[in-house]
Amino acid sequence: MKVVRGALDRVLGTLLAGLMAAMVLNVLWQVGTRFILRTPSSFTEEVARYLMIWVGMLGAAYATGRKAHLALDLLTGRLQGGARRASESFIHAVVLAFAALVMVGGGGRLVWVQLTLGQKSAALQLNVGLVYLAVPLAGAAIVLYSLASLLEIRRGADADAGPTSSGLN
Repeated sequence: MKVVRGALDRVLGTLLAGLMAAMVLNVLWQVGTRFILRTPSSFTEEVARYLMIWVGMLGAAYATGRKAHLALDLLTGRLQGGARRASESFIHAVVLAFAALVMVGGGGRLVWVQLTLGQKSAALQLNVGLVYLAVPLAGAAIVLYSLASLLEIRRGADADAGPTSSGLN
């Protein structure tokens, strides 16, 4: 699972860096055309909005994988041993369930409906389903990261338990 997590980190990190660079260039172009050329570009606001959606969703997944997401650890931080592992396992299981059901399931359905209906964006004439595709993709990444975290917690509990006794001395 470490290999999957590492590969996902690299892919998401590279993709996020590229999306952020595209967003910066897009906004620079928007400002330049508006204030220097005095003829505002017609598509840059929509591109910035869609890039922000993708950066926000994929960034949330990346932060989940790096364990850098917003968390209140008042209770978990005070727990020790098995109670701490149980608390962390519960949290990762809830995050996994939410990501799988709402983001992958619901987001996937939203993408399917939008692609089927063929709704287009105003300036770019881009199918809106492609914009919404960020939700199930980020959800799938969060599911993978949560599974990896649950397996790490499990391996830590197995390592703490030590070898099992067979009853033979």
